[in-house]
Order: sequence, then structure tokens, then C-alpha cells
Amino acid sequence: MIRRFLPGLMVVLLSACSSVSYYSQLASGQWQLLRAREPVAEVIADPSRPPLLREHLIQSQKARAFASEHLHLPDNQSYRLYADIGRPYVVWNVFATQEFSLSAENHCFPIAGCVAYRGYYSQSAARGEAALLRQRGMDVSIGGVEAYSTLGWFNDPIMSSMMSWGDERLATLIFHELAHQRFYVKDDTEFNESYASFVEQEGTRQWRAVRGLAPVSDAALKQRDQFIRLILDTRKRLEALYAQPLAADVMRQAKAAQFERLRSEYRQMRDSQWGGDKRYDAWINQPMNNARLLPFGLYDQWVPAFAALFAQEGGDWVKFYAAVERLGGLPVAQRKAALRQLEGAGR
Repeated sequence: MIRRFLPGLMVVLLSACSSVSYYSQLASGQWQLLRAREPVAEVIADPSRPPLLREHLIQSQKARAFASEHLHLPDNQSYRLYADIGRPYVVWNVFATQEFSLSAENHCFPIAGCVAYRGYYSQSAARGEAALLRQRGMDVSIGGVEAYSTLGWFNDPIMSSMMSWGDERLATLIFHELAHQRFYVKDDTEFNESYASFVEQEGTRQWRAVRGLAPVSDAALKQRDQFIRLILDTRKRLEALYAQPLAADVMRQAKAAQFERLRSEYRQMRDSQWGGDKRYDAWINQPMNNARLLPFGLYDQWVPAFAALFAQEGGDWVKFYAAVERLGGLPVAQRKAALRQLEGAGR
């Protein structure tokens, strides 16, 4: 993005070049992805393709059909195509905040509106951007992304980056990304991701039910919810801390203490309630900063509100989407107030 209010024509020109370079890599990366697409049906029918790949794709198409027929998600060619991208992630997202803030550095685009990250098709480019942000004293986090939605502008493919997943996780991804195609509000990442996460979770529950599978273990769901709650509680404490008029060095020490408290509470919960299950150890043991907490608030904040809305609409997907669209059409302040009311009603 072009920086504003910086003196000197040269700075403006350099910033413009940077913006052009960024958009160029976006366009190039998306074009390469589009060129790599081929119909899933052809891959499945090709005996020279790896049997495991073909079997995964067969199962994916069952979930894809379920998404449109039962979840009333878009019935198009998205996820009926396959692309071998030759790398573990399709993009790397760079999240950033100020040192004493949990507000993401937003980036605005013509189609998607403003989002809380910047995406790069090259890991080295993402690392370069992260290094520049760190030089400015910002908290930064890089996250690899196996898939994304173009919001219906293109037919999105299943990618080779997803093939190490189990069949159910691939199905959940399809439900999530098609939900974005079904409805999307510009400039409200929390709304969009929470809504799609709810569709993913409820869709997966129904997908398991129609196949005669038992619901996902309550223990696993409880662990996930408890872990997310730890993160969100830490966010609240940090937000309260950053609102205080403290000197930078005092604030820095208090910030570090909050992250240590998070680790301590996690380990206590893991050992006392989860039987020592270490599924989240890798995440919790990495260096902490504000930016690493951002995706949790973005993807999970309003999931209970959407669950309450779904129940309020009698579990009817068509009525639910209509209600989501009405919410999305409200001014931001009214939208958040309505979501808070739904969240309270669902407790």
C-alpha cells in the first residue's frame, strides 16, 4: 500500500513501486494457480496418477456434492478442479501489530476489502516483508496457508498442498471456503471468518452424521475450545494492559509476563485436565507476540453468535444465510451489537 503523508516525491515513488511489486506478485501467483487447474474427474480417471491422490479426490467430491446439496453452498466448479502447486503452502500470510496493540495492520484490496494480513506466494518474500516490519518495531507473525477463496471470482481448485490432510479436514476446508463464496462482507474479517468457521463446524457435524459416523469427541472439542479461550482471555488482559499509561520498559515487562502466564495456564490445563495431551505444545512453545494471537480473535470471535443464529432459524440453512446477509448489511456498530446479543442468547 502507498504510504501517506511522507515527505518527498522519491519516497512516494518508491512506495508506489513497492505497491506495484506487491500487486504484481499477487497477479502472477493467481495466474499460475489458474493455469495449473485441471478437472478432478480427469485426475481420478487417470491410472498414471498416484492411487492415494485419486482416492482423496474421490472422497473430496462426495463432500463437495454434500456442500451444495445439503448445506446450500454455491454449486459451481470450485473444488471440482485440482492444481499441483509444487509447494507446501499456496500463500504465506504476514500479520503485524504495533508493539503495544492487538489491532492488526489492515491492508485494503479492491475485491476483498480490508483484511488483517498481507499474502505472499513466495515464502522468502513474506520473510522479507516481516523483516522490514520488525525493523519498524512491530510484532510480526507469518503463517502458511494451504488454501484460500477468491470469493467466487474464479473457480478455486483443490490443491496439492491439501493432500497430506485426512479426508475430513479436506471436507471442512471446502465447507469453509464455499461459505466465503456464499456471503462476504468487505472490511470485516472477524465477521467473515467467524461465519465461515461456523459453517465449517456445523457442516462437518452434519457430514459425519449422514455417513453414520459418531460426532467428534466431546473431549477433543472441549480441548480446542479451552485452548482458544486461553488465547482470547490473554488478548483481553493485554488489551487492558495496553490501555494503561505506562512507560515502554514497564509495559514490555508486563507484556512478557502475560505471555508467560498464558504458557503456565496452558501447561496446567494440559496436565490436569487433558491427561498430558501435547497437541498444542508446538504452538505454545514458539516465541510469543501480539501478531501470533490475531488469527484466534479473527476466526473464532463470533462463532457462538452464529451458532445461536442457526438455532434461532431452526437449523434451516437457507433461512440462516438470509439472516447472515441481513446482519452483514447492518452498519458496523449495529452488526457487532446484534452479534453480542446473539452470543448472550446462546449461552
